[in-house]
Amino acid sequence: MWVKKTVLIAALALTGCVARVNLQHASAGSALVPHTLNTAPYPLATLLPPARSYSRLRVYIEGDGHAWATRSQPSTDPTPAVSLMVQLAVADPLPSAYLARPCQYLTGPHCTAAVWTDQRFDAPQMQVMNAALDRLKQRFGVHTFELIGHSGGAAVALVLAGMRDDVVQVQTLAGNLDPAYWASLQHLSPLPGAVSPLTYRQRLQGIPQRHFVGEQDRTVPPQVAQHYVQALQGQCVEVVNVAGGHVDGFEAAWRQFGGQGIGCQ
Repeated sequence: MWVKKTVLIAALALTGCVARVNLQHASAGSALVPHTLNTAPYPLATLLPPARSYSRLRVYIEGDGHAWATRSQPSTDPTPAVSLMVQLAVADPLPSAYLARPCQYLTGPHCTAAVWTDQRFDAPQMQVMNAALDRLKQRFGVHTFELIGHSGGAAVALVLAGMRDDVVQVQTLAGNLDPAYWASLQHLSPLPGAVSPLTYRQRLQGIPQRHFVGEQDRTVPPQVAQHYVQALQGQCVEVVNVAGGHVDGFEAAWRQFGGQGIGCQ
């Protein structure tokens, strides 16, 4: 069963940003602190909560960031200029952490443009993100995770939920829920190595999910969520339509719905 909701939220005009997100500055005054997880071969930048045990931890997973300088030219640094996931994580009153994607904020010998472009959904990147959850679980004594992903981070969240047995809920915002379908829809080069969330369809069918979809989103059009929901046939899936694009409107929609329970059949 899936439930569709519509949110009418005034969209705010967004201005361009010159600098990349600075995690130290972005987390100032919050409970979260920057930290680097030494996951091989890509260390991951994170924001972590105070050192104690958490039975359940929300993990916000970054999108693709500044992966492309132009439609055909990869960027030299995938660190995001604006991060909805950082904004939501530092404001969340629940125990939360933030996970960047490989080569965002940090660099290393294995960081080539392919990691944040053609290979960003490939198995090695998913394995690194999965290892990061293992580190958080061990560090904080976590029993269960709720995963939250924006844009390409949504696909990562769903794949991790499919790979693991300790993810009890997934929420996505402007989520690329099926990278292969998205690439075809947008007439982009195929992503032959991309791990599809629908590979884990059987497990994901039983995991409560809420997907926030921008009605004017041109980066990840609403058809992507429609395709995923129809293909999944999940027992506990909600779709929240947001009157916005790929970023605008989602913070207000999250405040309204992100803390609510997800109904199941």
